[in-house]
Amino acid sequence: MRIAFRDSSQRRIGTATIDAAARPTRVTLDDTGREVFLSWDNALDDAGQLRRCVVCGCADLFTEKAFPQVTGIVVVLAFAGALAGILGFATNIPVLTAMTIVLMLDVGILLFSRRRLVCYQCRTSFHNLAIARYHRPWDRATAERHVQPNTASLGPTEMTTRSQSVDSARDPSVSQSAPQTRPSLNRKSYSL
Repeated sequence: MRIAFRDSSQRRIGTATIDAAARPTRVTLDDTGREVFLSWDNALDDAGQLRRCVVCGCADLFTEKAFPQVTGIVVVLAFAGALAGILGFATNIPVLTAMTIVLMLDVGILLFSRRRLVCYQCRTSFHNLAIARYHRPWDRATAERHVQPNTASLGPTEMTTRSQSVDSARDPSVSQSAPQTRPSLNRKSYSL
């Protein structure tokens, strides 16, 4: 199993390949050399499949497709081919052949992309493992239960104050006082 680790703020910190049968409690990340501790308590079900996150202990995981990095290039090429077809440039054999190749690449990526498990809480992703049937795709209601830790404890008034302070940090002309009303415009008549 390959794990792409994230910290509590959901920032990526590195990846590691581990043997789930060995259940290591400490792993050294391949990218940074940093050590991460894993909690395997109740993490596997009776069939040996992952049922909770070994990084943060969250019981809610969702499945998603893991597309390769070339997917973006293929999508751009498919869009360019569609545009060429609309503009009438797809009448000769080389252009039609190129469009067919891009179409086959696109379908191949969709068919052969693998599924992965992702934790709702810390967004750590688990690749190259058997996924139990009870794991479902991303769900909004479940995701709302796992709000970011830096805004979860703030109420609505603190959130407003925080957003105002962020805005004022970006633009010094934004004030943190009460909203100002626009001054009335005096209409003056000018004669020529």
